[in-house]
Amino acid sequence: MLEEGVLIFRPDLVHLGDNVYLGHRATLKAYPGGGIRIGDDSWIGPSCFLSGKAELVIGAGVGVGPGVQILTSSHRDPGRGRPIMDGELELGPVRVGDGSDIGAGAILLPGVTIGRGVQVGAGAVVSDDLPDFSVAAGIPAQVLRMREE
Repeated sequence: MLEEGVLIFRPDLVHLGDNVYLGHRATLKAYPGGGIRIGDDSWIGPSCFLSGKAELVIGAGVGVGPGVQILTSSHRDPGRGRPIMDGELELGPVRVGDGSDIGAGAILLPGVTIGRGVQVGAGAVVSDDLPDFSVAAGIPAQVLRMREE
């Protein structure tokens, strides 16, 4: 289900599984050479920004809270004599494992892999991979514990 105000750039490069919810004002921006794939039964909250400059894969049964940003590119520093925006673009695919939950306002940076069943706290900035069934929070996000059986 797509709520009012959802923006999808390059819909030919975006694949939505069955029963995917996209909240109002969510933005999915795909690019050639990248793309966005969202698995069945996933929920993308209002005002999220998902970048598919490199490949972005969100598994099945994933919750992505309101205001989450998932980025797949950044600029390399070109040196002090030039604006950062002049720096070469570095791409890093992002993967979010099945059954994970990304808390409101979290940011996933380029190149991270979130394992299966991971819980990411609200407002966290994820700059490194997170193992299956971990609970992580903070800036930068750190594993706080492992989920119990």
